[in-house]
Amino acid sequence: MKDKIRAVALFSGGLDSILAVKLIQEQGIEVIGVNFKTPFFGLEKAYLTAKDLDIDLEIIDVTRDLLEVLKNPKHGFGKNMNPCIDCHALMFKKAGEHMTKIGASFILSGEVLGERPMSQNKNSLRIVERESGFEGRILRPLSALLLPETIPEKEGLVNRNELLNISGRSRKRQMELAAKMGIGDYPSPAGGCKLTEPAFSKRLRDLFTQGSFSLEEIELLKLGRHFRLSKDIKLVVGRNKEENEQLQSFFQDGDFLFKAKNLKGPVSLLKKGFKVNNEFIDKSCRITARYCDRNEEESEEVNINYYNKSKELVRTIKVKPLIEDELEILRIQG
Repeated sequence: MKDKIRAVALFSGGLDSILAVKLIQEQGIEVIGVNFKTPFFGLEKAYLTAKDLDIDLEIIDVTRDLLEVLKNPKHGFGKNMNPCIDCHALMFKKAGEHMTKIGASFILSGEVLGERPMSQNKNSLRIVERESGFEGRILRPLSALLLPETIPEKEGLVNRNELLNISGRSRKRQMELAAKMGIGDYPSPAGGCKLTEPAFSKRLRDLFTQGSFSLEEIELLKLGRHFRLSKDIKLVVGRNKEENEQLQSFFQDGDFLFKAKNLKGPVSLLKKGFKVNNEFIDKSCRITARYCDRNEEESEEVNINYYNKSKELVRTIKVKPLIEDELEILRIQG
């Protein structure tokens, strides 16, 4: 009967999730991985390591659900805009729904008790399990001996004696286990979630004050310098050649693009240009001019071209760069 047992793993592709999957695979259980698509964390590690472990990987888009959570997380935020407990509950809920769909018996994850103070203490793990709707069906193989026995253990689907009692932030035992299992190539640990980053969180909070916004505007938060010109109008200024190129790929109908005419400098993207008046155009030109490369002996004024979606030059404006005090008032910190 063992060969018919299936489990769904929350699979990030990091060392902890790799080890958790291996421990369960060694008991003859088939593991199917799930990973979650959002603008806030990537899939790269999961794709690469799932293939090495010979597990299928299901990608579940939880963007809309997570945006709803971010509006008012039941269990609050961490240091930044990271609703870790609510987010984990959402992921386990989606994994549980997939478990039911494919006829698997339980969910597993690579969580380690005490590894993350906010989301991986005993109380948080209990809350996540309860909120997910799959209480008793969530197994954490690396710390299972420190946690209550789960349904798959009680039913004899999983041998509890072959699970572990790892806790704390040290990765020594995980690294020793990886070496024992012959796992020599695994990603170095990294936060990975943009919601834990102070700068990104400030920009996201600002975007929420705008009211309605697109998924594209969330992606834009990862680029450039951001300036709030009005409640629903924002200018994004590139910081280097790569960002200048990326900003141009976000250029859509109703937007305007700004570049210096004769100087090296940034590309600036003004979103929702259909609501823009001459004051916003002038301010966008002055902000763009502020970041152009100028020699001290060159004129104080800068010629800025601005373009519509067809990349047709609308006109050229000669402006003085915005002074620092005025710039800081408009800057979205981060």
